Amino acid sequence: MPNDAASPSLDNALGHHAPGAGQREFGTGFGKGGETHQQVPAKGKHGDGTAHLTDNFGHRIADNQNSLRAGARGPTLLEDFVLREKIFHFDHERIPERIVHARGTGAHGVFECMKAIPELTTASIFQKAGATCPVFVRFSTVAGGAGSVDTPRDVRGFAVKLYTESGNWDLVGNNIPVFFIQDAIKFPDLVHSVKMEADRGYPQAASAHDTFWDFIGLMPESLHMIMWAMSDRAIPRSYRMIEGFGVHSFRFVNAKGEGRFVKFHWKPVLGLESTTWDEAVKIAGADPDFHRRDLFEAIAAGDFPQWELGIQVFDEAWAAKQPYDVLDATKLVPEEEIPVQVVGRMTLNRNVDNFFAETEQVAFLPSNVVPGIDFTNDPLLQGRLFSYLDTQKSRLGTTNFHQIPVNAPKCPFHNFQRDGMMQTLVPTGRANYEPNSLAQAGEPGGPRECPATGFTSFRANDERNDGGEKLRVRAELFADHYSQARLFYRSQTASEQAHIASALVFELSKVQIEHIRKRVLSRLRNIDEDLAARVAKGLAMDLPEAAEAAREPVEMRPSAALSIQKNAKHTMKGRKVGILFAEGSDLAAIEKLKAEITEAGGTPFLVAPKVGGLAVKGGMLKADGQLAGSPSVLFDAVASILMPDQAAKLAKDGAAIQWFMDAYAHCKTIAHCRGTQVILDKAHVERDDGVVPIESFARVGTKRHWDREPKVRDLA
Repeated sequence: MPNDAASPSLDNALGHHAPGAGQREFGTGFGKGGETHQQVPAKGKHGDGTAHLTDNFGHRIADNQNSLRAGARGPTLLEDFVLREKIFHFDHERIPERIVHARGTGAHGVFECMKAIPELTTASIFQKAGATCPVFVRFSTVAGGAGSVDTPRDVRGFAVKLYTESGNWDLVGNNIPVFFIQDAIKFPDLVHSVKMEADRGYPQAASAHDTFWDFIGLMPESLHMIMWAMSDRAIPRSYRMIEGFGVHSFRFVNAKGEGRFVKFHWKPVLGLESTTWDEAVKIAGADPDFHRRDLFEAIAAGDFPQWELGIQVFDEAWAAKQPYDVLDATKLVPEEEIPVQVVGRMTLNRNVDNFFAETEQVAFLPSNVVPGIDFTNDPLLQGRLFSYLDTQKSRLGTTNFHQIPVNAPKCPFHNFQRDGMMQTLVPTGRANYEPNSLAQAGEPGGPRECPATGFTSFRANDERNDGGEKLRVRAELFADHYSQARLFYRSQTASEQAHIASALVFELSKVQIEHIRKRVLSRLRNIDEDLAARVAKGLAMDLPEAAEAAREPVEMRPSAALSIQKNAKHTMKGRKVGILFAEGSDLAAIEKLKAEITEAGGTPFLVAPKVGGLAVKGGMLKADGQLAGSPSVLFDAVASILMPDQAAKLAKDGAAIQWFMDAYAHCKTIAHCRGTQVILDKAHVERDDGVVPIESFARVGTKRHWDREPKVRDLA
């Protein structure tokens, strides 16, 4: 069987362990004399000595890779007790912190429909241009706990709750349009692998360790996501500068009952922006709350972040012609093939009043859709529809979590559900069932179903579904694990490709088990030979043979939309500029520079050796931050206005030298006065298009100067 094939053998992974590895016998009670009765969690052994995989009740599992569904592309079946038990256990493993997406920050805002699309969907929010509804958005990291930092290399959650007049619509996605796995049955395994290793409890909020890359090497379907995770998308500059994606293919359904596939995109008005890896690491030390602080302060200052909601809409006929399956969450639909059309705009305009009551208690459910939006048979989505609802009981302690204000709909809601822990409503009436005939005081006996306006599931058959057999299989096109990974890599600029290769070298250098590194390298050869060679060289390893692909990759046209650098907006809006001054600096020059930055939409931030106020030419001036506590990694560009004597003094200060050295190494603009040259020389800053006199700062702005990068660091 090919190495890539989804099968219980998984490249004979179990063969890497000693018999019974990972299965420690445990006591269940005491018999006569106090001896311990032993119970073996997995009963029975394979011929090679490895234990049989079972559920928690000892039933042997024949297939732990695929959920049970009706046909290769059909919906997942509720009778799949293996899937349900596995996710049920996973959902309740930790209390009360979220298992994933634990570290997050949220804000309130408003969504406005910019383009009515009644021909596509009956969803109320899209029926009239200008229609609005409140929203709550939670951004998050995925792997780390609530006490981790904001800037690790990680996926970012991008979850939006729209309080529409037809009920809550939760668009629960990420800042990356694809995911690691194709089937929800593998989600517990994925998260267990990336979380802290079970025997030692570290590393926290990091994927650079053995268990994660062991899993990735055995799951080639993850390779497309790995390209994104190793790219600059995983180290964003700000939550305000990330895209959001619904990940899955959903359905739009119109008034005629006609359905079409739809993918959702959030496009940041400020444009995409990332950090460098060295910068992200240093920011974590300088300000662990960098992203949540950035969002909070921007909203507090009235600089409200905005995203445009875009959609890709296509039908079954178009989907059937593609070399990938649109129900596969590890694949994207290139924007060059189906352009993204903008239909709305979201503005975040209010910070939360209480972090716990709102940001921590908000509960997002992919199952929260409104009439006109429906699900598809995506096997990852199908599992999420069960998992998210189930996990709220553990996190929030009650089935009445929907009554918490941040979760409650803004429109009226009525049903016959009663009681339960922490019931805060006071339902009236005698009847708590339906139908009933117990009208009281002339009022009907409670709410009734409404076939005309209620939610009805899309009924048309998927013409590519092969009947209703119950199968643990994946559709044929799901076996292509490399084509879109290759598409992503080859769509990047040269420096972005170098960042991906360097990220892989960093991650795999942390992997201690050699066969894991070799396996990943063998997978990389199916993506791009140059990438694999660069990573192997960075690891000082020979390239192994390429892994056999279950399905040969196909060449896809590069997509410029997948690159951050190709889509960068060279703007000052939303950016922060650090201005270094000291005693004797020219106040007029500082005020002029601040005015230029502010007028262009940026935020000036004054940095000085002391914050209490310094005598400058023209008066007294207080700094916003002290030099050692305000390193340049916190800013998008830096500037300095110093008198020669103070510059000479700062040239002996390691914090000042590092301030400019980091800005230069991170390819940022450095605008300086002549007096600063003595510090620049000690920091080994060479003049280029981004190292300019202070008078030229407004012209150059805050863009990154990637041409500088080969001079300041070795990249793979």
